Amino acid sequence: MSPITNPALNALLAESLDGDGFVLAQVLLRHSTGVAFELRHVADSTTPAAQLRPVKLSELRNLAQFTVAGEFRPLKSAPTLVPGWRALAADPASLESALNQLYPGALVDWFAARHAVPPVTHYREFAGRQTGMYQVTATLDDRRVGEVIAATCAPTACLKRRLWTVEGMAVDPSATKSCIPCLEPCALFLDAARRAARRDSVLAVPPANALG
Repeated sequence: MSPITNPALNALLAESLDGDGFVLAQVLLRHSTGVAFELRHVADSTTPAAQLRPVKLSELRNLAQFTVAGEFRPLKSAPTLVPGWRALAADPASLESALNQLYPGALVDWFAARHAVPPVTHYREFAGRQTGMYQVTATLDDRRVGEVIAATCAPTACLKRRLWTVEGMAVDPSATKSCIPCLEPCALFLDAARRAARRDSVLAVPPANALG
């Protein structure tokens, strides 16, 4: 077998994948008898393997696309991953591919957040470099940004641990989120911030009859 040169994958393989295994958001990773790695929903941690639907690694991307109710999951880190399945990865490369289908980019971000100074882009820097229709996001004050965070980044909406912030607001406590970090505002948050800023600008315009 060729040596593994991906430092993020090496770090994951150094974690304990025996016994209780390693949990990445809603996915439980464990060594499996006869196969290198097993992936299953964390809610199915004690379910006998025979009672879980076998899923091929090539099917994981589609599995992550929809909720139990069949609704599209635009945010793959939302706590709505379908349970009741089991997938097997024969080697580390297959494991990495499987994780990238379920949680794109999560392994790399998880590894980056282990550094003493994670590569975090806070809201002001992020909003300040936006152009076009997203340029308006820079006009939100810290209080309004906090309100958008509360609505968009709550544990019921996203399992990533938010490490970026605005003045006066703490990052997500580790106990309330998964080990996957959020290193900068995502596209869904940016759009929510844009809509909030547009609403604020409309409300700030006085009615025509108030202009005399």
